[in-house]
Amino acid sequence: MSTRTWDAATYDRVSAPQVSWSEAILDRLELQGDELVLDAGCGSGRVTELLLQRLPKGRVIALDADADMVRATRERFAGDPRVEVVHQSLSEMELAEPVDAVFSGATFHWVLDHDELFARIGRATKPGGRISAQCGGEGNIAHVKAIADRLYPGEPPHTWKYAGTEETRERLERNGFTDVQTWLQPAPITPPEPLTFLGDVILGPYVQLLPEDQRMPFAQSVLDELDDPPVLDYVRLNIVARKAA
Repeated sequence: MSTRTWDAATYDRVSAPQVSWSEAILDRLELQGDELVLDAGCGSGRVTELLLQRLPKGRVIALDADADMVRATRERFAGDPRVEVVHQSLSEMELAEPVDAVFSGATFHWVLDHDELFARIGRATKPGGRISAQCGGEGNIAHVKAIADRLYPGEPPHTWKYAGTEETRERLERNGFTDVQTWLQPAPITPPEPLTFLGDVILGPYVQLLPEDQRMPFAQSVLDELDDPPVLDYVRLNIVARKAA
């Protein structure tokens, strides 16, 4: 998992695009309402709320690698016995009990080792369990990243794994999943609060390596080279599969 840190309050405020993509991912999970579901990369818990609405008799394990995201999610669901919040990276995940289903939005690309990622998810999922996920895929933010790499005053960080469809399908099948569907979906957005979104969500790995007084100026220099209003060239990798019985 990436070692970058997050400001959960800022992410919660500007993550409307990620939340908007989640309804379709949840629809593909085909929940009955009584399952135990892993929210793999729960962030600040906004989408966990949407997941919980679909589980009137079920439970959620909300997992995230970032301490501030975990804190925010624990505060959001304080006193709710249906939600267990776990501070773990997906590449080191070990759950106390296997889950009926796995949901994930905008997280898998932060894990550089996808072989280990899907091995851990495979071990955590019950036979017959379903996974529905979406993350940055091949070509994601290529234009924005090219600008950032060119303007960055140093060696650009290698932070993301934007995988393709075939390699992802093969990894899932190697780890016991069947009926695998993977596809790429262009999803360009004009973000809320463009400078904050760019600096905190997109360019976080870059700006966190810079001195404090250079962080927002760097993000602004990237923003200045985008259209007005800025369009971020997101490409989403969609994943649907079922664990072999």
